[in-house]
Amino acid sequence: MIRDAEMLDQFTDAVRRYVRERLVPLEEQVSNEDQIPAEVVTEMKEMGLFGISIAEEHSGLGFTLEEEVRIAMEFGHTAPAFRSVFGTNVGIGSQAISIDGTPEQKAYWLPRFASGETIGSFALTEPDVGSDAGAVKTAARPTDGGYLISGTKRYITNAPLADAFTVMARTASDTADASGVSAFIVDAKSDGITIGKPEKKMGQQGTKVSDVIFSDCFVPTENLIGGVEGMGFKTAMKVLDRGRIHISAVCIGVAKRLIQESLNYSSDRKQFGKPIIGHQLVQALISDSITESLAAEALMLSVARDYDDGKDIKLEAAAAKMFASEMVGRVADRAVQVHGGAGYISEYAVERFYRDVRLFRIYEGTTQIQQLVIAREAMRRIAV
Repeated sequence: MIRDAEMLDQFTDAVRRYVRERLVPLEEQVSNEDQIPAEVVTEMKEMGLFGISIAEEHSGLGFTLEEEVRIAMEFGHTAPAFRSVFGTNVGIGSQAISIDGTPEQKAYWLPRFASGETIGSFALTEPDVGSDAGAVKTAARPTDGGYLISGTKRYITNAPLADAFTVMARTASDTADASGVSAFIVDAKSDGITIGKPEKKMGQQGTKVSDVIFSDCFVPTENLIGGVEGMGFKTAMKVLDRGRIHISAVCIGVAKRLIQESLNYSSDRKQFGKPIIGHQLVQALISDSITESLAAEALMLSVARDYDDGKDIKLEAAAAKMFASEMVGRVADRAVQVHGGAGYISEYAVERFYRDVRLFRIYEGTTQIQQLVIAREAMRRIAV
């Protein structure tokens, strides 16, 4: 749902210019240095990007999901690391509080997320827990005034930069299933937290990912999200449903960038006496990419509108994420093929994007998990 088309167009135009004129020229630097310049982070805060999904009453821009994904698509035009700077605040870092937090938690934390004063991070995955998110082993033991959290979280995005973690931990020691998992807001400055060394990754340089180790880390009772134990898994799934639509939009934006790179290169590169765009097999590669990206965009926007209308979109969100993330992998592969040998050389953006997009099929739920969600939800709807 778009509330004010003129306002959204103005904001989108500003973001589009910022991405193309400011961020795209920095891509190679960020890839080589594995670091986002501090001034870029400041600029994003000033633009209000950290708070686009947070309600206006909590100092955010209060974008609907349809409005949000249009901005996410614009950020897909550049290296994914740039979106990750504010992506956790917009999505998994703040949405657990936005969706299920108490009024007091929302009043305290959300303005800080919206301004970028607080960088959020979502700590769910563990060394032995990934796709089976309900099997969390990190424990939260009751103590005077709160809980002591102990356990290790793995591959946590923005962990080295985080000011606050949304942590999934087991509060019920008598059960090993999802019903015993609770969600907590944990101040990153708390005693008992150790941040591991940032991982060296295949792609998405500039995005920081590391382990987070909790050792009897004290968390006050008021930081139990929603004030109710045993709701953490349900909260996480709500957050991921929304996040999957956002990631779909990013994938589509990247696909559009790759298509543009392919068009530009194939128009300049000549073989057999003419630009290679004139050869039908090259045209087929580009045409397939355009068609798939348009299909993914139509699906994603439809699901975003249904979410804004309050409909159950669990199946559709999984389908959109699966299709868009698989689609951008194919588009990246075709883009490298269009570039030929040049596509394998780091001087060309498609080489970097080819590595960057591989992660989209893994985080926010792997393709295989999306398949299970789609089938399960389909069976549930039949049974109703």
